[in-house]
Amino acid sequence: MALFRQLPAVDKWLASECGSALSAEFTKEEVTDIMREHLTRIRRSLGNGLTELPDFQGPQYQALMRAELLERRLPSLRRAINATGIILHTNLGRAPLADEAVAAMEAAARGYSNLEFDLETGGRGSRQDHVESLLCRVTGAEAALAVNNCAAAVMLALESFAADGEVIVSRGELVEIGGSFRMPDVIAKSGARMVEVGTTNKTRLEDYAAALSERTRILLAVHPSNFRIVGFSAKPALKELARLAHDNELLCVQDLGSGALAQVPPVASMTGQTVQGGLADGADLVTFSGDKLLGGPQAGLMVGRPELIDTVRRNPLARALRIDKLSLAALAATLRLYLPPNDPVKKIPVLSMLSESEASLAARAQHLLKRLRDIPGVTVDIVDDVTYSGGGALPMVELPTKTVRVTADGITTGTLARRLRRQQPPVIARLTDDRLVLDPRTMLPADSEDLLNAFRQALG
Repeated sequence: MALFRQLPAVDKWLASECGSALSAEFTKEEVTDIMREHLTRIRRSLGNGLTELPDFQGPQYQALMRAELLERRLPSLRRAINATGIILHTNLGRAPLADEAVAAMEAAARGYSNLEFDLETGGRGSRQDHVESLLCRVTGAEAALAVNNCAAAVMLALESFAADGEVIVSRGELVEIGGSFRMPDVIAKSGARMVEVGTTNKTRLEDYAAALSERTRILLAVHPSNFRIVGFSAKPALKELARLAHDNELLCVQDLGSGALAQVPPVASMTGQTVQGGLADGADLVTFSGDKLLGGPQAGLMVGRPELIDTVRRNPLARALRIDKLSLAALAATLRLYLPPNDPVKKIPVLSMLSESEASLAARAQHLLKRLRDIPGVTVDIVDDVTYSGGGALPMVELPTKTVRVTADGITTGTLARRLRRQQPPVIARLTDDRLVLDPRTMLPADSEDLLNAFRQALG
């Protein structure tokens, strides 16, 4: 009880030298909130056996308060160092953008633009004009549309052509697309009735044919996202599915998801499904993401027959799901990097990471190891490892890599990882066999010094 009575009153502490100094640097409201939280925690600790109070007027306490106040002022969304090796890390924002895309976003954000203004006629234009021709040139499609994400593109296509009917889809393709959003839920929200055919591992063309009815509108083929069914499995080729749809005056829609483009060497060799391939096999509409293997901002892209794209464009939902101007600017800039004489593999970070050689990764890992060894108390070594593209793309493709394993004297791996996450910028690593693992594949050139500083701070 004596210690409880020694706790300062908030108003009295605010008027002290320590409280006044902090209130002059920050606001009185901010300092008051932090102090009240501190006192609440201390009272709880006294009830649990705490036997000594901090020096509320000492320089250490003032430094602690100041650090917490500064941390509270940090933006919630901030840059992070991805040392996990997962290139399209959904939790870390998926694709890092090319410099050209970042510059385009900045230019669009700093002032006004001709987003929906026709400079030739002086009348209203369409935001789709800024990307449709680029999408068509890159994919070979006749028409294209961009919305805010791929799930929106799928729902918009289904709502436009099957809201009063049925969509037939293989049971083995009813995927969960991240964040607990599932393809059956997206289909249901479109107003269409889903008809499952086949089994988890085997679906035949005859299964689709047997499920046809007068209410059937679309045969839907869904990219298996972040898994594969192997072994005793089978499904019809997209070309066969498209032929069955067209023979019955129905639409064949493919949700490709990953956004893989055939003309990009590292992607073309890793995946059997591309946007161009889907169109060539007869899909009437192909939907895919902008922030996966395409390497751009979050966007849902739809390419296909002009009359179908026009119908989707007139759907009132298209406005609700439209892409914003900053994403549109980044998308257009990214798509231009796919056009000659540009080399997208050199310009687009995702493609550069996918194609980086083991020799290059080994050299970067060796450089990182040498720098980390200069920090006292750190033990490091380099090991051969594998990683994946992530983001629901190329799930079976293992990417050989070189990783740097780290331990620190007197600190558990979990504690070290937690301290690194609290740095500015936070460092996100992966934990394997009670070792902290850094993969240079996903570390950007600007990350090295910040990562080393984060280790120095984390180790005191």
